[in-house]
Amino acid sequence: MKEKMNGFINFIREQGVVGLAVGFILGGTVSKTVSSLVDNVINPVIGLALGKVDLAEKAITLGTATLKWGSFLSSVIDFVIVAAVIYFAVKGLKLDKLDKAKEA
Repeated sequence: MKEKMNGFINFIREQGVVGLAVGFILGGTVSKTVSSLVDNVINPVIGLALGKVDLAEKAITLGTATLKWGSFLSSVIDFVIVAAVIYFAVKGLKLDKLDKAKEA
């Protein structure tokens, strides 16, 4: 039984499952909070800097197509903040050391 348990633990460590799980959980958990931060704090500040405009409503119309660049910019800001939070959380908690390097 101990041998099977060691095999399972080595599988988890070698395949990077811990890092994947941590990223997935943190990403899901942090995403809503970061979206709120971007929508309710960052976008209004950017809007003030651009002259009291609602960034989410900024768009360019080309014929029948509407390019919502303000909404896209909000999504990019959202992504960068989530990626930074996950990166610094994994590094800060030293979770990146849990995965074992694969042997060649």
